[in-house]
Amino acid sequence: MERTVTAHLQFSLGGQSDLLFQIAVAAGTPIRSESFTFTNNGRVYLPREIVDRHGTRILRFTGDAGNYDVFYTAHVAGARPIEPVGEIDLVGYLRPSRYAESDALYQQARSMFAGLSGLALVNAVATWTHETLEYVPGSSRGTDSARTTLSAGHGVCRDFAHVVVTMLRACDVPARVAAVYAPGLWPMDFHAVAEAWVDGRWNVVDATRLAPRQSLVRISTGRDASDIAFLTNHIGSLRLSSVDVNAVSDTPVVDDQLSAVVLP
Repeated sequence: MERTVTAHLQFSLGGQSDLLFQIAVAAGTPIRSESFTFTNNGRVYLPREIVDRHGTRILRFTGDAGNYDVFYTAHVAGARPIEPVGEIDLVGYLRPSRYAESDALYQQARSMFAGLSGLALVNAVATWTHETLEYVPGSSRGTDSARTTLSAGHGVCRDFAHVVVTMLRACDVPARVAAVYAPGLWPMDFHAVAEAWVDGRWNVVDATRLAPRQSLVRISTGRDASDIAFLTNHIGSLRLSSVDVNAVSDTPVVDDQLSAVVLP
């Protein structure tokens, strides 16, 4: 399956800042073509690339004060092989993290999903999350966690993913989050999904049910939203003015609602 993805970011910096972008498709993805530009009032910046163990590509440079335009596009030619999984990964993805407080929600999760295991547990958590939360674009803050999301009763894709990951970890299932480009998503944006380690593989869990999972293109992978943010800055002040994302597939994809599939 071939897919074309694009991202356009506009923001301003009040002073010099260390900038990190996670907008490029993950390393190891078959790419026919790819380009990106980072400009500030006509000045072009060339980032250096840092790649983590999951293939997340961090594009980093030091930017000066001014108004920035960032463009990224890639034509993806097929599915990305999943990297080998080590014991340290499975241990790490069982632990509570900043936005996925599985220790605080342990009793609730164990009570609600008692007696379930494997994919039956994964699908039960996904269905419960979908039915419990209302998807409301723009409704959450960057500091919202699984607990605050459940208290509010609504959120966006990152919040749905956090709740799924939290409940699964509380039930002893290693779980992580992934940022993706999602052909078929509406409204179009960067998208976040959960992944659960069951039967010796990572299985995608998108409790929003907003995008066909077979069409997803991985960008970044981590414990929670703190690891997969599309833009992070240190030192200087940053004001984000617009984010435009587009992702299209050359083949129409029909997705079932519950069964888990491997993410490219």
